[in-house]
Amino acid sequence: MNKIKIDNVIIDNNNSTFIVAELSANHLHNFDNAAKLVKEAAKAGVDAIKLQTYTADTITIECNNEYFQIKQGTLWDGRSLHNLYQEAFTPWEWQPKLKKIAEDEGLICFSSPFDKTAVDFLEEMNVPAYKVASFEITDIPLIEYMASKGKPMILATGVATISDIEGAVRACRRMGNNEIAVLKCISAYPAPIEDMNLRTIPNLADTFNVIPGLSDHTLGITVPIAAVTLGAKIVEKHFTLCRADGGPDAAFSLEPDELKSMVKSIREVEKALGNVSYDLTEETNKSRELCRSLFVVKDMKKGEAFTEENLRSIRPGFGMHPKYYNEVIGKVASDDIKRGTPMKWNLIK
Repeated sequence: MNKIKIDNVIIDNNNSTFIVAELSANHLHNFDNAAKLVKEAAKAGVDAIKLQTYTADTITIECNNEYFQIKQGTLWDGRSLHNLYQEAFTPWEWQPKLKKIAEDEGLICFSSPFDKTAVDFLEEMNVPAYKVASFEITDIPLIEYMASKGKPMILATGVATISDIEGAVRACRRMGNNEIAVLKCISAYPAPIEDMNLRTIPNLADTFNVIPGLSDHTLGITVPIAAVTLGAKIVEKHFTLCRADGGPDAAFSLEPDELKSMVKSIREVEKALGNVSYDLTEETNKSRELCRSLFVVKDMKKGEAFTEENLRSIRPGFGMHPKYYNEVIGKVASDDIKRGTPMKWNLIK
């Protein structure tokens, strides 16, 4: 697997999953909400906070003809693109302040830029990585411009074909940028669990030689946890102070306690995954004393033969290995043996 370094964090098979809280539109155009979201994400134990850097006018145009109406079966159907993005964007003047708050809280802060002016703005902020949003994965000139800055590139694949992914990865590499992560994603809001096809995650790593991960829009925390078991090294999840507050992304976002639970579960899963190992722990080795072994189960006299009646494979494990049972049967005792004696070779004449 490839590896990437975002700020001082190395992301590869030997390190923890990089967990990202997506701020998105959940600040509801209130800076205090945005600042609180960053602080709550830090309390939940994530590694990074991600912003989105666009305005309604940098991502689309104000036009209400049929082409600019949302009608794809989403939460936002019936609205125009400009209207939605006017509500959802994060004011650019907030973003340096939010990055400072994040860094004071021990978090990495980066963003998804949606045009070249956003990339230039984020370069002035000195963000340590760039995220390519799902709907921008076909914008090869924009991807090349981001990649040319030499920062790690994280690509979401929510609407991408395999050829789209290949084109975006190649665009990064053409610019001399090989620090690439590709996130499995479904651009449905919320995304149905049955559509996730998480087995694609290890295939992304194998096919494109990239860091694999997940950008998740399902409800709850089951899918991110499962993704980690399949090798996801980056997990991104939308985050809100309270779903009841509303907002464009609230319905598929986690609340603080849920985010904390997701982080805790992922860290526990990482411990459980461990490494390929057949070694026994000290505790397990001790437990082997409760395994079956050969015991004399009736008093025996010297010279008496071992039979099915006086020799059995039983718990505990202080006698000979049961695999020697047939080898012992028919042989004779070297001395008198009391019932409950673990079988040993020296008991055989």
